[in-house]
Amino acid sequence: MRKLIFQVMVSLDGYTEGPKGELDWHNVDEEFNDYAITLLHSLDTLLFGRKTYEMMAAYWPSSHAVADDPIVAEHMNTLKKIVCSNTIKEVGWNNSELLGTNVAEHITQLKQQPGKDIAVLGSCGLMQTLLPHKLVDEYRIITNPTLLGRGKPLFEGYEERLSLQHYKTWIFNSGNVLNYYKMP
Repeated sequence: MRKLIFQVMVSLDGYTEGPKGELDWHNVDEEFNDYAITLLHSLDTLLFGRKTYEMMAAYWPSSHAVADDPIVAEHMNTLKKIVCSNTIKEVGWNNSELLGTNVAEHITQLKQQPGKDIAVLGSCGLMQTLLPHKLVDEYRIITNPTLLGRGKPLFEGYEERLSLQHYKTWIFNSGNVLNYYKMP
């Protein structure tokens, strides 16, 4: 069965974005980029919520993204993308499809199909939908050594206990710390 991976970067004080939705504090360097390329090689499908999809679709097909980061851009632009949203009516980014209803059921079926792993990159709103169904097999939480003071908390609104098993840590030269967790 395919594995569903959730990856997100959080500030040291637990926020996924600043108080105005800003992500300018993300700490991305060559080492992180090499990690991202390795992750993307292991995937054949990306899942996005509306907000993250719109941000990614505006950036990765751009000539700036292709020139600045051609390997990641190629993966982002060619991988299958499923957008889980009830508010947008169409998706235009290459290899994208829209999923408006029965998200948990569709993802359960998707995980049972042959193929590489599936990832949710950011898209914390989508995680609100997936968490109660326990569909995520692996959580990759990247802690950035920045305090934001305010913003959007990771797992905002989730109120149940979910015990995960930590199995690996990667400390980047930039100070980012990636912790890997899986369902026991």
